Amino acid sequence: MTEQTWTPLEIEAEQAGGAQELVDRLTALGDELDSLLVQEKALVFRGFDVPADDLDGVLGVVLPRRLAYVHGNSPRTKVGGNVYTSTEYPPEFTISMHNEMSYAYAWPARLAFYCQIRPGGGGATPVLDAARWLESLDDEVREAFAGGVRYVQNLHDGYGLGKSWQATFETDLQEEVEKFLDGTGAIWKWKGDGGIRVESVRPATTRHPVTGAEVWFNQADQWHPAGLGDDTAAALAQILPEDELPQNVTFADGSPIPEAYVAQIRDRGLAHAVDVDWAQGDLLLIDNVLLAHGRRPFTGNRRVLVAMSD
Repeated sequence: MTEQTWTPLEIEAEQAGGAQELVDRLTALGDELDSLLVQEKALVFRGFDVPADDLDGVLGVVLPRRLAYVHGNSPRTKVGGNVYTSTEYPPEFTISMHNEMSYAYAWPARLAFYCQIRPGGGGATPVLDAARWLESLDDEVREAFAGGVRYVQNLHDGYGLGKSWQATFETDLQEEVEKFLDGTGAIWKWKGDGGIRVESVRPATTRHPVTGAEVWFNQADQWHPAGLGDDTAAALAQILPEDELPQNVTFADGSPIPEAYVAQIRDRGLAHAVDVDWAQGDLLLIDNVLLAHGRRPFTGNRRVLVAMSD
């Protein structure tokens, strides 16, 4: 297995011209931006000191068709036109590697991360070549996942553990949820308490539409109870049976995924990741199929915003 030598391409400001300099340089690239992103997998724009008030203009260039975070499973706050906080998770914990919404029927092709408040310490966004992640796993694990995975969501009606279906689908109308799910191949049913149960079978890997590279592309380790840590998983088990957890995952046939597989997937992903450290005003653009991302623990304040595009 070859050593990890890949790092994101960093593009530095030349004149400290702020958001307008960045917009001008991005506009000058035109269609070449797409091919450059596929080639480099990630682009980091540093020193432009983009203020939050000017972020919308920059995102209009790099993400011309911004997507809503519909069917997203992580807790976020919507702060603008399809702009969200990054996952709101206690700062002392690591967020393991994942490709955004790889559990969904459709996922964003690219993501943009923007640092509004630099963390006091730590808080890097690790990024990982998803083909490298796949290569790093034991043959036994890759073969076990060849049939895909089954994701299970139990979304409450406004009161309960995890996200509500209203927050998940960004609507208060059941018919809108049904319309969305009908086109995804998911199996779903409304429950007597007003919640909804959704089951979706998805592949464990996918291929990039341009390069053809096969990549690890699922969130089994994040959805599995073992990924929560022993204490959290044990506490949840005392409250809810496994079939009623806010989210869970099995192999496609419903058989359980061994905890050892979950640990290997999580740990090898983090071990091979490359950290992107933040300064206020930085922008990170990634190809969401070629790269997985996560979050390192941090101290002090940290505010990173994210937007997504097809």
